[in-house]
Amino acid sequence: MPMPAEEIERLIKAALPEAEVEIRDLAGDNDHFAAHVVAPEFAGKSRVQQHKLVYEALGGRMGGELHALQLTTQVPT
Repeated sequence: MPMPAEEIERLIKAALPEAEVEIRDLAGDNDHFAAHVVAPEFAGKSRVQQHKLVYEALGGRMGGELHALQLTTQVPT
């Protein structure tokens, strides 16, 4: 069963409370999403570390409920 965009956003915000999260459905199938996450928690972290924080927030749902997530991250300016 696909994961709704709202659930992806909720999980990310639960782990990164100050994050601004924008989710887009890339294929219109509720299975392929893009997420843009801007969070102060990313300060001083490499891009890989930033992405790891987001994937950890999803609690192992990648590859199961959430098939594909195109991810971009940044620190607020």
